[in-house]
Amino acid sequence: MQQLEFQLQGEYVELNQLLKLVGICDSGGAGKMMVARGDVSVDGKVELRKTCKIRSGQVVRLGDVRIKVRAA
Repeated sequence: MQQLEFQLQGEYVELNQLLKLVGICDSGGAGKMMVARGDVSVDGKVELRKTCKIRSGQVVRLGDVRIKVRAA
C-alpha cells in the first residue's frame, strides 16, 4: 500500500481537490468522477460527496493508496 501525507494549509481541503493535490488525478473534475463512482473512502467509509471537507487527522483511501491528512 502506498502511504502519502498531505499537509493542510487551512482548516480543510475539499476531497476532489485533495486527490488532485497529491497527484492521484490530473484535475478536480477527475477527482469528482472517482468520488462519484464510490472509489474513495474517508475514515473507512465510502464517501460520495465530491466536495466533502477533509480535516486534519482524517485518512482517505483510493485503491491501494492511503492519504493521511495533518495540520500544517
